[in-house]
Amino acid sequence: MSNQSCVRIQTEWDIVAARQLGRNVAKELGFGIVDQARITTAISELARNIFIYADKGKVCIEKIYEKGHAGLRIVAIDNGPGIMDIRLAMEDGYSTSGGLGAGLPGVKRLMDEFQIVSSPETGTEINAIKWIR
Repeated sequence: MSNQSCVRIQTEWDIVAARQLGRNVAKELGFGIVDQARITTAISELARNIFIYADKGKVCIEKIYEKGHAGLRIVAIDNGPGIMDIRLAMEDGYSTSGGLGAGLPGVKRLMDEFQIVSSPETGTEINAIKWIR
C-alpha cells in the first residue's frame, strides 16, 4: 500500500503525531474542516487506546479510492491483551480505564465504516473509513 503512512504509538507525543498526520492527509484529499475534525478525533481515540491498553502499536493512515470515491482509512494495530468483550466495549458509557467510554462507539459514529478484530493471542486491529461526501 504505497499511499499508507504509519505512526508508532509508544508515547503521548505519538498520539499528537498520528492526529497531525491524519489531519494533513484528510486536508490533501479535500475533506472539509468538520470531517477533518472527525477524522483527527477518531485517530486520537484509537491512538490513545493503544497507548493506554496495549503499551505500543501503530496507527496507519491511507488514502483510498473506490468506485470514483476518495476516502481515508485509519488502521490501528496493537499486539496488546485484546478486547475481551467487543460487544460490551462497543456500548456507550462502557470504560475499563475510568474514562468517558466514548472511545470505540464514538469512533464508529465519526466514521462511515468501522471494523474491529481482537483476540488475546494477537491483539487488536481496527479499520475505520471516512469517505468524502
